Amino acid sequence: MDAESFEKHGAQLLRYVTSYMENIRDRPAFPDVKPGYMRELIPDTAPENAEPWEAVFSDIERVIMPGVLHYRSPKSHAYWTVGFSFPSLLGDILTDATGSIGSFWANASGAILTCLLAARTLTFRTQQRTQPDVTLGQVTDRLVAYCSDQTFPAVIKAGMLGGVRMHSLETDHKGALRGATLKAAILEDLGNGLIPFYLCATLGTTATCAFDNLKELGPLCEEHNMWMHVDAAYAGSAFICPEFRPLMDGVEYATSFNLNAHKWLKVTYECSPLWVKNTDYLQNNVKVETEFLKQTMGGDVMPDFRHWQISATSKPCRAIKVWFVLRLYGLTALQNFIRHDVAMAHEFEALVRSDVRFEIPADVIMGLVCFRLKGPNALTERLLKKLREDHKIYLIPAMMKGVYFLRLAICGPFVISSDVKYSWDVIRQAADVILGSAKE
Repeated sequence: MDAESFEKHGAQLLRYVTSYMENIRDRPAFPDVKPGYMRELIPDTAPENAEPWEAVFSDIERVIMPGVLHYRSPKSHAYWTVGFSFPSLLGDILTDATGSIGSFWANASGAILTCLLAARTLTFRTQQRTQPDVTLGQVTDRLVAYCSDQTFPAVIKAGMLGGVRMHSLETDHKGALRGATLKAAILEDLGNGLIPFYLCATLGTTATCAFDNLKELGPLCEEHNMWMHVDAAYAGSAFICPEFRPLMDGVEYATSFNLNAHKWLKVTYECSPLWVKNTDYLQNNVKVETEFLKQTMGGDVMPDFRHWQISATSKPCRAIKVWFVLRLYGLTALQNFIRHDVAMAHEFEALVRSDVRFEIPADVIMGLVCFRLKGPNALTERLLKKLREDHKIYLIPAMMKGVYFLRLAICGPFVISSDVKYSWDVIRQAADVILGSAKE
């Protein structure tokens, strides 16, 4: 493909993408195909010679789209919102064209692991001051990190990769980790000769969008020289709205803080800024220098971000698309997007509360509503199965303290009241079937 063909075919693909986004609600959110369906649609081997663009373009609908789970559909309510905007797409095109290489744009899971490893190194060097002959292995054997029982699985995995104990602590009735629980765990572990060194607190848990109490947790981490990482992957974007900032009271105690801009700031996947109180903690953790990678132009003006991350060289640059989004939307528009999604969640909440057959087991704070059929968990499990069979909307389940429920997250970038009402009608009709069969 030469430059002239690229311009021609690129314009065609841009028109296709625009039409796709404008008409996405007309597509089923959940694919009605089985894994492996593509095998009958594509050749067994790659083509010997180039195929025309027209053949490739026609296969987008024939081969690719039947198996796509349309996360940005107004009918898709699983997980969290999936960031999208046309400015972000333009930023990606420019980034790819220029070959811009970024360093240190992590995802939330990578940020959690990076900070845990940095905390491990920091604690090891602290121990060396009084025990010069102690080894990293000897210290690591005594290290203990903490998270809540509602934390994202990446935190547990980070503990496994870091070779340290990860104690999952019980949350309160709202799914929040409290200071008294952490204090008791710290004192018990100290009594057993362990070294508490890291806490991953969450603002906006995946199951229910609960908020750990940083005001209680932070002083304990400071008292015991522990690294407090704040995982605000979903909810962090909402803190651009002043009304949500009280939910992060105590954030001044954080050693590091991460959010996923690709969830709620109109930035396409992936983009997860990480803030660290003292960047030396990262550089001292994974700094490896070689002659051919030495920074020769930045000097003291720009940091060498290679030393802030696990990767030895680089990651794709996300900065350009963030820059495009911030400039082409502005703060006010981004705040309004978030407020709109929260309003849509409360609209769905009101519909659920209007039906006496349902209950809401968790507070609706942002763009997530947790709901279930009253009665045993099996009823809600059957409800989800029916919804999956219908292929009209996409939901996922969660469980907290033995209670099984469904999550409806406002995920698509164009969700409006009629979409919320449509999803509720689908759920209500499925409940009619489930509860009718239960009576029989």
